[in-house]
Amino acid sequence: MNLGRSERLQSSATVNSLRILETIARLGPGTTAKTITDALSMPPATAYRLLNALVGDEYLVRTADLRGFALGHAITGFISASAVPTVPTSARLLLEEFRSQTRFAVHLVLFQMASIKIADSDPDHPLRSEAEMMRYLHASAAGKLFLSQLEDLSHVLPEGLIKKLTPKTITDIDLLQRDLIQISERGYAIQIEELEEGRCCLAVPIAIVGSPAGGALCLGGTSERLDAIRDHVPSAQQAATRLAPLLF
Repeated sequence: MNLGRSERLQSSATVNSLRILETIARLGPGTTAKTITDALSMPPATAYRLLNALVGDEYLVRTADLRGFALGHAITGFISASAVPTVPTSARLLLEEFRSQTRFAVHLVLFQMASIKIADSDPDHPLRSEAEMMRYLHASAAGKLFLSQLEDLSHVLPEGLIKKLTPKTITDIDLLQRDLIQISERGYAIQIEELEEGRCCLAVPIAIVGSPAGGALCLGGTSERLDAIRDHVPSAQQAATRLAPLLF
């Protein structure tokens, strides 16, 4: 399908904006408009128009002398959100110790802003639905544990992100709210074949006393082993208590 003129112009502006951001990220704060036009062989009028738009949207900021540009708050937020969380060696050693005590998958998940991040995936039991787990919070145990701490779900669960991944995925918001209440009362989250058919997972909160959970210790396996996974809840809670001061 051929793009119309306005669509082609919009696509070109997007590409050029990304090229400008990449150039400033590479050359560093203080990069001038002339440096950008020379580096990208871009017409000055185009560069100035896009630079002003990027400043207006806070993807860029002007330096104090007003001669150059630096990355702004909006783009640094993207960088922070995409960064892989750092796990201290002491926490990794504790995770390995706990993994040696269970035959199930053990993953460390951290909560960041309005999302969850896989901080340490079990190397012997790799996640098969990692992208779905991070994107569809309502379908994973860690995601539901995260959601159970929020008063308003609308900003993290827009309509397009309440997707039915399996026949057992909860997509009705009222049913989901009830499930989240049960999680808060029970103290840990469970999902059974909601993220992936034939698989279940349990998520225990990792938190400093008196604070919301900053992450979860997750145990996963086949659905028929759910009762055996539940038997590990006390030891998982103990491990989570030991992990909290090492992570936060």
